[in-house]
Amino acid sequence: MNNWFKAAAVIGLMACSSGIWAQGRLPVIQQTSFRKDSVYITKFGAIADGQTLNTKAINSAIDACNKKGGGVVVVPAGLWLTGPLVLKSNVNLHLKKGALLQFTKDFSEYKLVAGNWEGLPQMRNESPISATNATNIGITGYGVIDGGGEAWRQVRKEKLTESQWKKWIASGGIVSEDGKSWYPSEQWLKPTKMKNPGEITPDRTPEYYNSIKDFLRPNLVVITKCKKILLEGVTFQNSAAWCLHPLMSEHLTVRNVTVLNPWFAQNGDGIDVESCKNVLIENSKFDVGDDGLCMKSGRDRWGRERAMPTENVIIRDCEVRHAHGGFVIGSEMSGGARNMWISNCTFIGTDIGLRFKTTRGRGGIVENININNIQMIDIPGEAILFDMYYMSVDPVALAGEKRELPKVETLPVTEATPQFRNFVIKNVVCNGAAKGIFIRGLPEMHVKDIHLENMVLQAEKGIDCQEASGITFKNITILSNHTNPVVDIINSDRLTFDKLNYKKDSELLFRVAGERTKSINIQNTDASKAKEKILYEFGASEQNVTIK
Repeated sequence: MNNWFKAAAVIGLMACSSGIWAQGRLPVIQQTSFRKDSVYITKFGAIADGQTLNTKAINSAIDACNKKGGGVVVVPAGLWLTGPLVLKSNVNLHLKKGALLQFTKDFSEYKLVAGNWEGLPQMRNESPISATNATNIGITGYGVIDGGGEAWRQVRKEKLTESQWKKWIASGGIVSEDGKSWYPSEQWLKPTKMKNPGEITPDRTPEYYNSIKDFLRPNLVVITKCKKILLEGVTFQNSAAWCLHPLMSEHLTVRNVTVLNPWFAQNGDGIDVESCKNVLIENSKFDVGDDGLCMKSGRDRWGRERAMPTENVIIRDCEVRHAHGGFVIGSEMSGGARNMWISNCTFIGTDIGLRFKTTRGRGGIVENININNIQMIDIPGEAILFDMYYMSVDPVALAGEKRELPKVETLPVTEATPQFRNFVIKNVVCNGAAKGIFIRGLPEMHVKDIHLENMVLQAEKGIDCQEASGITFKNITILSNHTNPVVDIINSDRLTFDKLNYKKDSELLFRVAGERTKSINIQNTDASKAKEKILYEFGASEQNVTIK
């Protein structure tokens, strides 16, 4: 652990003002503690026949346990159909082996409630499991919690086989005019043409929200303004939208859980930790339809006004498969994100490995992020990505899909200008990616002070660095198929390449472009292996590059 923190000194992180980061120590996450008293849901009339709706019985067991000072509410083996459940303080909802908690697909069982979506106050269908202002709560055990998400989600034809698509259409619902998407109902389709249809505003009536109710999908587990939370051992799957959503909560432990969603599930994130403090996620597996391990803090002015960063986060020994990103920050990070330690994680087939995304309008500062020992294979996009031009689309374009490059222009710096700074990323191995490292900042706000060290990246393309400052690449091996160039630099400054390794006979080692590019330092690197060492374009010159 000591060596891990030494890396922070390389870019001066230890001098920062943020407490635990400056002191080089991990945050302490307070743990839950429950009374041993057990309450079985069967004593309140629950029946495991897969047909009886057990909402009242299970909530009654939770209420009774809470009123007696807390304890364990036990869900025995069996198939238990239920509607929304509300956790209370000092209650541990415990699923025995063989327990399957199946949430009903009857939308009428979910009342509309004031909630939150990406930091914006919105009406939502009540979540299958929720807790608000509770202390010392848990969902533990060995069973499965299924959100019945297929009844709620839009499905895109291009993500299914022909047989799957025909089966989906035959199930009911409605197909869009262009024939490319399936929706559960006309009520779901109508709001897709509106801006922020679920936003809570004074002029919108209950009748209005009821008219678009099907569209307002619930997240599977929403924990709001709670303290001391434990999620352990359980499989959470098939959520209508995000799966696990701790919001404005403190002292969260997620341990040995499995999170599953179909790869085509729209907004089917694994866990979105939003504006939370003191978080531990360990020994868990995610195989989902959107981002896997995602850190957020609200969107645009709503996130900035909330002003609650996600901070003091430890993530270790986790595995992510088939997600849009393995470990992700953003794009809704307007309240900030800081002080995070991610280690010993494996990403298999995620669209992007380490994904840091934002865009103009977000604002917020993401800083003091330490990442160590990451293994990746079969990454369709970038192994490591910093992108300040996030466009709210899937990270990897589907077959035939055309995307325009963003317009590059310099705008004034305001509170809505986002920032990425002070990252240490070490010991990364990736076998198979479209690009090894992609860094793209804004002309008015570069990605700053990133230390990348000890990596072996096998990818189609190597390193692409645009609008970045203070980036160190130390002992990086790029095994790229496209070697013209191995490293592409555009309008960046204070870049150091120390012991860059690459394939012999590469066409071009460096392309250096842009009149704002300067202070590029190359050392301990054998440039003679490349057919051409450096190409200067668009105002860049050899005066701005030093080779030692």
